[in-house]
Amino acid sequence: MKSTAAARPLAAGMAAVAAAGIVAGALLETGLPAPASQWAFLVIALLLPALGWLIAARRPDNAYGWLLLAAADCMGLGGLGVGLLIRLGPEPHQPVVVAAVLSSLFPVFYGLSWVFVPLLFPDGRLPSRRWRVVAVTGAAAVAAHWLGVLFLPGGYPGGITHANPLALRGPLGVVAGLLTLVGQVVTFLLALVVLGSLLARLRRSRPPERGRLGWMVAGLLANLGAFVVIALAGASETYDAADAVGVLGVVGALPAAIGAAVLRHNLLDIRVGVRGSRLYLVFDVRPTVDELLSRLGPELEEAEPVEQLGRLAQAVRTGLDARWAAVELADGTRVVAGEERGDAVLTVPAGLGRITCGPKAAGRLTRDDRRLLAALAVPVGLAIRSAALAARLVNAQEAERRRIERNIHDGAQQQLVALIAGLELARATGGGAESLALLREQARQALADLRELAAGIHPSVLSQGGLVEAVEGRCSGLPVATTVTADPALRTRRFPDEIEGAMYFVVSEAIANALKHAGASRIEVRLRHEGGRLQASVTDDGTGFDPRAVARRGLATLADRMAALGGGLETTAGPGEGTRVRAWVTADA
Repeated sequence: MKSTAAARPLAAGMAAVAAAGIVAGALLETGLPAPASQWAFLVIALLLPALGWLIAARRPDNAYGWLLLAAADCMGLGGLGVGLLIRLGPEPHQPVVVAAVLSSLFPVFYGLSWVFVPLLFPDGRLPSRRWRVVAVTGAAAVAAHWLGVLFLPGGYPGGITHANPLALRGPLGVVAGLLTLVGQVVTFLLALVVLGSLLARLRRSRPPERGRLGWMVAGLLANLGAFVVIALAGASETYDAADAVGVLGVVGALPAAIGAAVLRHNLLDIRVGVRGSRLYLVFDVRPTVDELLSRLGPELEEAEPVEQLGRLAQAVRTGLDARWAAVELADGTRVVAGEERGDAVLTVPAGLGRITCGPKAAGRLTRDDRRLLAALAVPVGLAIRSAALAARLVNAQEAERRRIERNIHDGAQQQLVALIAGLELARATGGGAESLALLREQARQALADLRELAAGIHPSVLSQGGLVEAVEGRCSGLPVATTVTADPALRTRRFPDEIEGAMYFVVSEAIANALKHAGASRIEVRLRHEGGRLQASVTDDGTGFDPRAVARRGLATLADRMAALGGGLETTAGPGEGTRVRAWVTADA
C-alpha cells in the first residue's frame, strides 16, 4: 500500500517521463516550427499522463492511476524512440539500438489501452475472478506482441531509413513475425471481449455508474475504430487526414472518456467544478486517510473528548463523501455530522462504540470506501475510549463530591451544631466545669472527625512526608496484621502530586475492601520503583471473589484515574484465594 507522501513524487516522475517523451518525440518527428496538427496531437496526448498523475497522486491505493501512468510512459517513450529513429541518420550506431528498444513499447501501450484500461475501469480491479483468465491471456499477448516487434526483421514504416538493429534472421525471424501477428490479433480480440463485457455491465448498471460505463464504452469503440482506420490507411505511403484522425483517436479516445467520466460523474470521487464567482476549475478530490489524519491531528489535540467525536464524525463524512455520519458510544450517545436522513448503509465497530454512515452523496459505497472507514475506525475508537474515560472521571468526581458533602452533613456538621447548642445552653445556665469539659470533648471529637475527613480527601502526611510515609500511616493501627515493604530509595523520592495521590488512594481502597468485604487476617503492601515505573500492590488472605461476577466499584474509578495518568490497575482474585490489587504508572522522580 503506497502512502500519499511517497506516491506523489513517484506519480509526478512517471507523468513527467511520459510528457517529456511525448513532446520530444513529436517535435523530433516534425521539427520546428511544428504544424498545427502536431500541436493538436500534443494537447490530446498529454491528457493521459495528466489523468494518471491526478488519480495516482490522490488515490495511491487505487491501481487505476498507476495503470494509466504505465500506459502513458509506454506511449511517451515509444514516441521518443520513433522520433530518434527519424533523426539519427542511416549509419548504424549505439543510439539506434536504444531508439529501437524505446519504439518497441508502442505494442505495450496498445495492449494496456485495449485490454487493461477498460477491463479494470474504474477502480483498478477485475469485475470478477473469472476475468483472471482474460487478464493473464492479455498479459501474454501483449508480451508476445512486444517481443515480436522488438526482434522483427525488416525496416520501419513512415520514412525511417533504419532497419531494425535487433532483427533476428532465419527461423528466429519467422518466429518474431509470428509473435507479432499472433500477439496483435489476440490482443485485439480480447479488446472486443472486454468491450462486450462493458456493454453487459452497462445494461445492468444504474446511474451514475451507467454514465461512467457509457463513456468508457464510447472511448473504447473510438479507440478500436481509430486503429482500424490506421490499419486500412497503412497501405498508403503518404500521411493523410485518415492517418491523423486515426492517431488522434488511438491516443485520445480513452483519456477523453475517462476525463468526461470525471467531469460528469465524479469518477473516483474526483470532482471538478467552479467555485465562487470566478470561472476557473477546481479539482475537489476526496482526501485520503493520511491527509485526513494529518489534518485532524492538531485539532484533536486541542479538543475536548466529546468535541473530538464531532470532528471525527465530520472527517468520516468528508472521507466517504456521505450525506451523514455518526459516532455512537456504547451507552447510546450519538454525535452526528450532517443531516441524518435515511437508513444507515454501513456500520463498523470502533473501539467501545461504532461508526454509522448514511448513503453517499453520489453513487454507492465501494471497497475503497470500506477500507478508508476501517482505517478511520482506529482513531475514532481511541476518541470514543477517551470520551468514555472522561465521562467516568467526571461521574467519579461528582460522586466523590456528593460523598464528601454527605459526610460533612452527617458527621462534622451535626457535631458542630450540637456543640453550638451546648455552648448556648452553658451560657444561659451558667454551666460549670463539668459541662465545659463535655463541650471541650465534643470540640476535640469534631476536630478529629474533620481531620479524618480531610485525610480522606488528601492526607496532609502525603503532601509533607511522601507516599511511603502516608501509606505507613494509613496502615498503622489497623485491626489486622499489616506489613508495608518499600524500596529504601522511595522514602526520599517525590513524585507529582497526582501520581502520589492516585497510588495512595489505590492502596487505601484496596485495604478498605480487604477489611470490609474479604474478612482478611493479614494484609501485605509493597511499593517499588523500577524501570521508570512506580508500582504498588496490596495482597490479602481473605475470602476472595470472582472478578467477573462482582463489580469493582471504588477500584473501577481508581482504574480510570490510573488510565488517565498513562498507567493501569489489575485485580487478581478467586473464591477462597485472597485478592491482589496491583497498580502502576510511568513516573520519574
